[in-house]
Amino acid sequence: MNLLESLHAQPCSIEGLRESLRQRHIQTHEHCERVVLLADAFGHACGLSEDEQIRLLYSAMFHDIGKIGVPDSILLHPGTLEAEQRETMELHSTMGEAIVRLMQLPQGDRIAAYIRHHHEHYDGSGYPDGLEGEAIPRIARMLSILDSYDALRETRPYREALQHHEAVEIMQSESGTKHDPVLLRTFLELENMDEIEKKYCER
Repeated sequence: MNLLESLHAQPCSIEGLRESLRQRHIQTHEHCERVVLLADAFGHACGLSEDEQIRLLYSAMFHDIGKIGVPDSILLHPGTLEAEQRETMELHSTMGEAIVRLMQLPQGDRIAAYIRHHHEHYDGSGYPDGLEGEAIPRIARMLSILDSYDALRETRPYREALQHHEAVEIMQSESGTKHDPVLLRTFLELENMDEIEKKYCER
């Protein structure tokens, strides 16, 4: 193996990739960092094994890494996306999968699969593969809940941040359609949700 081949064979730096996302779009980077904090509490509440918890945390950290490849005209769009723009935005889950597969993380193929499927919906209406119910990996179903909660609680170009009770109301209305109802109930009943809410209020 020559020097160039050996360089390409090295695992991608985790910190370097996190910094790449921060430089590309600070709001997406901060969103992913908050989802990691939520994931830590949620994983323990769901009784994940140590290996599962690690996979959940890495998935949370990089679930939106594919947005590096989304043009600013779409990523920063202030209103509702047109159909073609929406299709481009939805590519971020498969682009993220591809990036993570190149990182050579322990259990990286599983982590990449969770990232691919974190926008699948429990009723089969999500993307990219239209998986339904328990055909969606459990950790991907958990990631969908975490991603949705933080997205509702932060200001986006197209709307202001919602309060905790408003986010909960929306997510409860999506139980059994977008979200796994059992996992959603566990998330909304987290013992330290008050502490989590304080962190959001301090932002």
